[in-house]
Amino acid sequence: MALEISDVTKVFGNNKAVDSININVPSGSMYGFLGGNGAGKTTTFRMILQLLTPTSGSILYKGKKIGYDMTNSIGYLPEERGLHPKLTVKEQVLYLAELKGMSRKEADQALDYWLERFKVTENKTKKIEKLSKGNQQKIQLIASIIHNPELIILDEPFSGLDPINVELLKDAVKDLNKNGSTIIFSTHRMEHVEELCEELCILDRGKQIISGNIDQIKSDFGQKEIIIEGDHDISFLKDQEGVLDIKQIRKQTTLKIADEKYAEDIYSAITKLGYFKRFQVNEPSLNDIFIAKVGRDYE
Repeated sequence: MALEISDVTKVFGNNKAVDSININVPSGSMYGFLGGNGAGKTTTFRMILQLLTPTSGSILYKGKKIGYDMTNSIGYLPEERGLHPKLTVKEQVLYLAELKGMSRKEADQALDYWLERFKVTENKTKKIEKLSKGNQQKIQLIASIIHNPELIILDEPFSGLDPINVELLKDAVKDLNKNGSTIIFSTHRMEHVEELCEELCILDRGKQIISGNIDQIKSDFGQKEIIIEGDHDISFLKDQEGVLDIKQIRKQTTLKIADEKYAEDIYSAITKLGYFKRFQVNEPSLNDIFIAKVGRDYE
């Protein structure tokens, strides 16, 4: 296990920012922290990095507390901008890379690679203050991964990026993970976690709502979704055993069912009417699970 967070709580005055969370991040995994503003994601990251001291509990990486001796093997992308606006991209990134133990030559070569990959080669000698917010985010990500760290912590890495650049950065993060880096990232976008991660933790107002393997979480939840397309009237299914909710938009009907076992009876009931274009059973979405656990829609 790469990272073990055990009974960690952080209190600021009367505010419990993080409330007794327990998380295990497997080595070499991609792990997602999901939650809205104020959920406790950034506070947790700062405690992992020893920038904040937990009020109680322990955080271990490979069995030890993170200290200065591990600095060169960790990459951290903070949510807030942390680049010096008056420096050029080259000056800023090479300075940070040298702090991480890289030679100037290898840092310069790595910078060229990442600038090319992120399609911003023209920005190498520009001052950071002259870059768009999206390009500043790319440079900040480059600075956090240029030394090829084994543990990478990314706080809202896709914030402020258009869809094309989100895909560029997602591909880079996937490749870093394939090459062995353990990656932990936070987001408020459920689809990013579902696409990139095998494991996740959902935080809400400091509390750990759900954590673990995403497929297992969905399987354990029980509820499923059925999508049916066809010309026949199937509104009678609202009274079918196991149906929790029904939504109909033109020729498509979406059912929420309490358990997959009810799908067969529903299928039998509608096929008596004739041909249907589609009958599809899906796992519940993370949003469905969040609503069920917290009692409100995900923010």
